[in-house]
Amino acid sequence: MTGFTRRQFVGALSAVSAQFALPRLSQAGTPNLAPRFGFDDVVQRARGLALASFEDAPSRLPDPFNALDYDSWRDIRFRRDRDIFAGADGGFRLETFHLGFLHRRAVTVNMIRDGIATPIPYSPALFDYGRLKVEKAPPVNTGFAGFRLHFPVNEPHVHDEAISFLGASYFRFLGRDQKYGLSARALCVEAGTNAETFPFFREFWVETPEKGSNQATIYALLDGEAATGAYRFVLTVGLESALDVQAVLFPRRADVKFGLAPLTSMYLTGENDRTVQDGFRTELHDSDGLSIHMGTGEWLWRPLSNPERPRITSFLDPNNRGFGLLQRDRTFESYQDLDLAYENRPSYFIEPTGDWGEGRVELIELPTRDETNDNIVASWVAAKAPEPGEAYTYAYTITAGLEMPRLAPNGRVVNTFEAPARALGSAEPVDPGAHRFLVDFAGGDLGYYVADPAQVEAVATTTAGRIVRAGVMANAHIDGLRAQFDISVKPGETADIRLFLRASGRTLTETWTYPWTSPGRA
Repeated sequence: MTGFTRRQFVGALSAVSAQFALPRLSQAGTPNLAPRFGFDDVVQRARGLALASFEDAPSRLPDPFNALDYDSWRDIRFRRDRDIFAGADGGFRLETFHLGFLHRRAVTVNMIRDGIATPIPYSPALFDYGRLKVEKAPPVNTGFAGFRLHFPVNEPHVHDEAISFLGASYFRFLGRDQKYGLSARALCVEAGTNAETFPFFREFWVETPEKGSNQATIYALLDGEAATGAYRFVLTVGLESALDVQAVLFPRRADVKFGLAPLTSMYLTGENDRTVQDGFRTELHDSDGLSIHMGTGEWLWRPLSNPERPRITSFLDPNNRGFGLLQRDRTFESYQDLDLAYENRPSYFIEPTGDWGEGRVELIELPTRDETNDNIVASWVAAKAPEPGEAYTYAYTITAGLEMPRLAPNGRVVNTFEAPARALGSAEPVDPGAHRFLVDFAGGDLGYYVADPAQVEAVATTTAGRIVRAGVMANAHIDGLRAQFDISVKPGETADIRLFLRASGRTLTETWTYPWTSPGRA
């Protein structure tokens, strides 16, 4: 196979650039420089695309790219010496993903330099094909499956993957000491229904970063059967990396459930859900709970689960301050997985910019028996769906972190356990069919009460059945408190349970909330 030299590749890039970069001359002979490419250009493209009929045709690739399995596709690696940003004097490096396997929809990736947007041409010289035997390379207009940016995230002289865009509208990014786990999406459409569709990015524009900067700006054009959209992403890499997102949607259809700022994760098994047993690994999840900062100021914590059947839970909130899928269990012993490092999976937390108005945080939990399946989705659903013909604008920030102590600054839930209620040495009778929950809280001011937990009250409520008993005890292992209560609910009935701790009328913790269905038939 004949490849490009470095000089030939730069020459090809320059040739493509020429059609964009040549200035026009005025009658006086002075150049009229083209305006700088920016977010408004992407918005105009999304607006025009919404007026056209939707088309989606996967790329037809020449053999052997047309029939790659996962391992063969993964074996195609971008050559590190072909960094697209070479010569840009920035800390970021840009690499593209090759088409193949499940990634058969070609996207255009442009580089913006000095305000001029230039498509990056495909070249076989960009890739090491590994064991793959390639007799005929795809043409230069093939496009890519996506791209990623590398940056010295963890060490000054080591470029780690900082953010990637690959597949539909999915993207992931990392902060320091984090390993990929959950994903974010630009938009979800009718999620949790049989009518769900997956909009996708057609084109990207990546600004050349400034020298020494830890910020990168990316524009993206979204297309789909239900809507088009323009997105602006500004990544700031750090201990907790942040992604500022600005979006303008153009719906194609009315009465569509759009999930804004969606997060997608995996929950197979954990301490509160032992449905799936997996040998030596007692917990398997990218996230173990949904955190919500309500408009009232209250913090909610909803432990995730792997339900027997699909479950959708809505949290109504007129002015949501934030929500996210968090990984709170950071103990290696909980997972015992040397390869996958579940304890280092990041948490993603969404914080709206401005008032998003009436709506709800929607949590979707799907049953799964495989840790490779993303079965959890959390997003914001507006009370009034965006209408066709109108631009719908919103913005938010996603933060990727590990401990993230600013979330739920009071005491927070660290463990949830459940089991059939039993006497445990007490002479007090136990209701037939009663169920027991034990919830550990730590952080905030709880350490102050460890020596005298009798000062603290467990406030437990339920929408069905009744709370039989509730109490608090010290848990020195977490420098916090354990709340315990029994609940009695008719067989087959579902109760929404809430619990928080308080002392002298002062709330000490976030609110734990959990849906529970009493076993048996009604």
